[in-house]
Amino acid sequence: MDMQTSLLDRLFDAGLLIDTGVDGLYGRSGAFEDVIQRFEGLISAFGSSSPSEVIRFPPGMNRSHFEGSGYMKSFPQLAGTVHSFCGCELDHVNLLQCMAEGNDWTKDQKATDIVLTPAACYPLYPTIAKRGPLPAGGGLFDLQSYCFRHEPSKDPARMQLFRMREYVRMGTPDEVMAFRQQWMERGQELIAAVQLPVEIDVANDPFFGRAGKMLANNQRDQALKFELLIPVTSTAKKTACLSFNYHQDHFGKTWGLTTSDGAVAHTACVGFGLERIALALFAHHGLDTADWPAPVRKALWG
Repeated sequence: MDMQTSLLDRLFDAGLLIDTGVDGLYGRSGAFEDVIQRFEGLISAFGSSSPSEVIRFPPGMNRSHFEGSGYMKSFPQLAGTVHSFCGCELDHVNLLQCMAEGNDWTKDQKATDIVLTPAACYPLYPTIAKRGPLPAGGGLFDLQSYCFRHEPSKDPARMQLFRMREYVRMGTPDEVMAFRQQWMERGQELIAAVQLPVEIDVANDPFFGRAGKMLANNQRDQALKFELLIPVTSTAKKTACLSFNYHQDHFGKTWGLTTSDGAVAHTACVGFGLERIALALFAHHGLDTADWPAPVRKALWG
């Protein structure tokens, strides 16, 4: 049995995760949720020195905003859409008959105006662009959302529905690069406070297709993305638990985001995979939080 399945089975047996019958889709126990809540408090404590606007978006976003973001150009394999029944009474009868016969009852479902949020920051950019130019000094935003990516796996650190906490910085290139560097340092300090082993490495997003390989290479060559890696289900293939991303002017141009002087705004973000960090804590410190090292308990529970 591989290490990933072993950890997943232990989490199920301990009741920390709840099997739904779909890989990457799990219920969470109160103990699991408590760890996430405590870790989010630690994130907030580390971010409190830089005042930010708190925004919480739902796990679904405006389909037109999603289409305008360009996500489907780069990551069509990860996207999730929301479809619903929009037929008449006869269509409903046919749907029930299909279900009774074990046939595909989803083929006549229609796309709604909602898609599943792929990253916590995606609804933010059109929202802020509607306000007009950024104030002097740019903007800093504190986000959290459930996100969806279609990549079913037995690896519990690769969930299909998961939560992402983000800080997003908008402003001049110097402002957003300084923000990213600051959080690369803060992120390591934060993870050290809960006694997890880490390393930071340059990374790339999972762009789709042949053209995606070129985009991934360019992203790495320009050092636009770094990840903080922690061994969770494998010591050989570590898990990205934090990411530090410089988008350059991509979202600024896409949504018409401008600085106070009218220049195209640049953006950067730090993202925390909350379930992944909780899994790392359970994997390294044990499945009973009462037995975790005293410094870790103090950092999380005070």
